[in-house]
Amino acid sequence: MEQVILVDEQDAEVGIMEKMQAHKDGKLHRAISVFIFNSRNELLLQQRADGKYHSAGLWSNTCCSHPMPGEATAAAATRRLQEEMGMKCRLEKSFTFIYKAYLDHCLTEFEYDHVYMGITDEEPIPNPAEVAAWKYVDSNTLQADVLQHPEKYTEWLKICLKDHGNAILK
Repeated sequence: MEQVILVDEQDAEVGIMEKMQAHKDGKLHRAISVFIFNSRNELLLQQRADGKYHSAGLWSNTCCSHPMPGEATAAAATRRLQEEMGMKCRLEKSFTFIYKAYLDHCLTEFEYDHVYMGITDEEPIPNPAEVAAWKYVDSNTLQADVLQHPEKYTEWLKICLKDHGNAILK
């Protein structure tokens, strides 16, 4: 049973909870998001696998997840990039933010998100249980498509681009 780290609004740990229960109850918990760019400054997007418990089939940032209890966010970002996308890349922490999004299946993402970025031209070898497809996209194309077709993208990617696009899409 996968667990998440519950936190307060300053990211201080306040407990541990089973992941699905935290999403059902809308509890604030620690998360990581990874944004990988290639040398042409294109962002690597993943389309979430159809079997994901929420937001299945939607396009999102390179990878995202939750650190395990006792795991540092940087270690979680590196681990999940390898597990989801089959990639290794030097990651740098960029910023943190809190967001709340209501999802399908009566779930809520209420996350204190640690955002990491990296640059590589390595081709991903995605885990098919996690990722249905992937593509690199330039920032102008991505921003225009998110505005025109918001239903194709995860809620957290839309929030992240809207509120922190200048920090991500340089």
